[in-house]
Amino acid sequence: MTSTVGRTLPFFPPDLFEADRETMLSALHELGTGAEQRFILGGHTAALEEALREATGAEHVVACGSGTGALELCVRALGVGPGDEVVVPAFCCQPVASSVVNVGARPVFADVDPWTMVMDPDAVEPLITERTRALMPAHVFSIMADMPRLGEIAARHGVALVEDAAVAQGAVLDGRPAGRWGDLGVFSFFQVKAFGTAGEGGVVLTDDAELARTVRMLRNHGQDGVTRFLHHRVGVNSRFDEVQAVFQLRRLAGFPERLERRARIADYYTERFEPLRDRGVLAPPAGRNGRCYYVYSLLVERREDLRAYLTEHQIGSHIYYPVPLPRQPAFSDWAPEGAQWPNSQLASDRNLAIPIWPHLTDAEVEFIADTVCEFFD
Repeated sequence: MTSTVGRTLPFFPPDLFEADRETMLSALHELGTGAEQRFILGGHTAALEEALREATGAEHVVACGSGTGALELCVRALGVGPGDEVVVPAFCCQPVASSVVNVGARPVFADVDPWTMVMDPDAVEPLITERTRALMPAHVFSIMADMPRLGEIAARHGVALVEDAAVAQGAVLDGRPAGRWGDLGVFSFFQVKAFGTAGEGGVVLTDDAELARTVRMLRNHGQDGVTRFLHHRVGVNSRFDEVQAVFQLRRLAGFPERLERRARIADYYTERFEPLRDRGVLAPPAGRNGRCYYVYSLLVERREDLRAYLTEHQIGSHIYYPVPLPRQPAFSDWAPEGAQWPNSQLASDRNLAIPIWPHLTDAEVEFIADTVCEFFD
């Protein structure tokens, strides 16, 4: 079969911000020539925090250097440290575990749901001990974790709930936005995220004024923003860039439209791929409730064969987390001998993500779906 779309369709498009070129250039010029010459934690950062507070309903939004930085600020703000445990998913991005290890605590790995690939509440509760300080579920790919059940478990055991919504800004579950289910939540602005930026960035969301105050101090070396060089806590450098703040503020108005485009593509893919279920292809669950649309990832028994076929037809794809976290050398010290995470291993072995970026044309989306389906004919 020959492509009818006239171009290669990479998984990570190089022109993701092409439409925002002038926005970035004007932001750089505005800040570079302005009288204040303030490039971190200025008025634009405060304005972005306020805009996201209004958009999410969070009492407090604190911008920081990255999504990883946001998770580490959450763990530190809760006072987690040596001797403590935090339950995290075994199949996920590395920072959910490293943020715990970096404060001297122990990550406890819970298996995931075999279809949605998010942390399974049934796997979480047996892992809670008197040392558990928090649960840290993460939304993955297209699906939010089961936050109602995880919230109930956290409340029943008196532990904190940190919601890693790094990939899920704009998602809504049962009428409540992602990032708003836990004591603390985080978003990431890494460039390929749904509200990604041309660089790094992230935010922490919370309704707890004391946690917000602590996060603000920790992101700036423990300073309170009033008296410079007076350090109330041992903090870190996770400050937000004013250029990125201007850039994100100007792109915020178009975010719902871009997210809706991703959602429509996901709806189309899921409908097209449902007939492939008996051929070893499992698409994400249909529907809009609790959906992220950051990445569209299939579970495929013949993954390598399908990936080679897509490559042959100039369609990019991507495999996420090919080794579960407790099987990674970095976390082997925290993986109990003999423990198994079968669903996480299945997700690592079978996930295959296909393009879902919002400026794909209808013809390109159809071509991608046709190609996947034709592989199995």
